[in-house]
Amino acid sequence: MTIYDVAERAQVSISTVSLALNHPARLKRSTLERVLQVADDLGFVPKERAVLRARKGVHRIAAVAPFTSYPSFSRRLAGVFDELGDRGEQLVVSDCADIAVSASPVLASIPVRGHVDGLLNLGVPLDEKIGERLRQRLPTVLLDTRYPGLPDICVDDHLGGRLVGEHLAGLGHRSVAFLNEVETYPFQSPPVLRLAGLRTVLDVVEITVPRGTSAGAAAVARLFADGPPAVTAVVGCRDLVALGALAELRARGLSVPGDLSVVGFDDDPVAEALGLTTVRHPFEESGRLALRTLRRMLAAPGEEIPSQRLPLTLIPRATTGPAPTG
Repeated sequence: MTIYDVAERAQVSISTVSLALNHPARLKRSTLERVLQVADDLGFVPKERAVLRARKGVHRIAAVAPFTSYPSFSRRLAGVFDELGDRGEQLVVSDCADIAVSASPVLASIPVRGHVDGLLNLGVPLDEKIGERLRQRLPTVLLDTRYPGLPDICVDDHLGGRLVGEHLAGLGHRSVAFLNEVETYPFQSPPVLRLAGLRTVLDVVEITVPRGTSAGAAAVARLFADGPPAVTAVVGCRDLVALGALAELRARGLSVPGDLSVVGFDDDPVAEALGLTTVRHPFEESGRLALRTLRRMLAAPGEEIPSQRLPLTLIPRATTGPAPTG
């Protein structure tokens, strides 16, 4: 099958097929999906890529993630680069900024283009059409997202929320505020799961503010809008939100943890420097494990690879203490 067959079946020009393979974001979504569906139906692989694959691969791996929207994915990518080493493999990195749109043009076209041996999908949710295309056409490992039939590496964010709740409950806290950001994630995002886990232990007031460097401060301002809050601790959906809240609380003359305790998630490097209690996410290790898993898939096609879960660890530091009395 050639590019001409795809163009004829999809009723588009040769240049449109070329755009679908090489510059998918420049096409209307409906046109892109029609061209890629025809390529799937015909089993099309670009000729030069088919030749390379016959020679045992192109020694190139793709990584797709919301790097610009969620900086933590850069730490996952650092783990991938660390594992990559000097074995002659190339890593092609693509940003998928708005992961609420799961049918990313870049992610949709990768299996058809044939320019990589495998894919690391870091956190981008998959709809059924793209998920099936990946499952059938390209060895793929999922990191912090899931799709039936594809191996995934994840943490238990619900458990992470529960760990925070149990830590605070052990210090006598009963009611806390969860400082969240407006998300581009779909429903089962990490913050949503963390909040659910926290609620299994404590009474929680959720405050949601727009994403950005001032999110934590804005959330604290909302918390104090009607006077001193009834909560004894605040939990940021990620470390930067918690640290913004910490700075704002101190700017208001409050003692942390004397008046309010503060907790974050992820254990960013700055969290240790500023003494923030947080939940450590093994970002770098997950990236290393993802690449090792993909290599295993490439070395043994057809082998069933189980899902893998990495542990979360609560790291108590100076920002949490006993709940104030009276």
